[in-house]
Amino acid sequence: MSALPLPIPPSAPQSPRSAPPAEPDRPRPTSLTDLFVSFTLIALQGFGGVLAVIQQQVVERKRWMSNEEFIEEWSVAQIMPGPNVCNLAMMIGSRHFGLAGAISALAGILTVPLILVLCLALVYAQFAAQPQVQGALRGMAAVAAGLIAATGLRMSVALTKNVIPLAACIAIAAAGFVLLAWIRMPLAAVIGLLGCLGCVLAWRGLKP
Repeated sequence: MSALPLPIPPSAPQSPRSAPPAEPDRPRPTSLTDLFVSFTLIALQGFGGVLAVIQQQVVERKRWMSNEEFIEEWSVAQIMPGPNVCNLAMMIGSRHFGLAGAISALAGILTVPLILVLCLALVYAQFAAQPQVQGALRGMAAVAAGLIAATGLRMSVALTKNVIPLAACIAIAAAGFVLLAWIRMPLAAVIGLLGCLGCVLAWRGLKP
């Protein structure tokens, strides 16, 4: 007479704490056209510099990337040859659509502003000596400086999650400001010196 199989006890339900919370899918550009139009609008708002606008639009409004991801890609764009914002636009476009996305984002950054700048250059040549025009340009430069400073403060929040201690991050940033603004050291030398220091500190922080 064969033995009856023992009943298998029902598995205990997993605790809700054991299951990792599902993260919602991050928004992304829907098409190459969306990418082109988005970067065109970003470029048209970037009076005196696009950094403040691109960070606000890509991170805070569209949420295509987190603040930490933006800082990482901006850091890479800074050390690559060519205009920093163009490098960043190509990197963001490449994240979603590869080479076609990089070209579309770059075209959005350059096409319409290039046409406007050529038209404004013709007008500026006629009125450059006017005191009102010179005063307006100085006022726009002050606004651009304020926007860049505000963007830097918003981006600095991500330093608290960096593998490098916060005090070291602040010291590196202060050293970069002193070397560039006061000592007038070449940009390539500052990036090479402080960049290598940052890489070493990050490697030590990630080392098990």
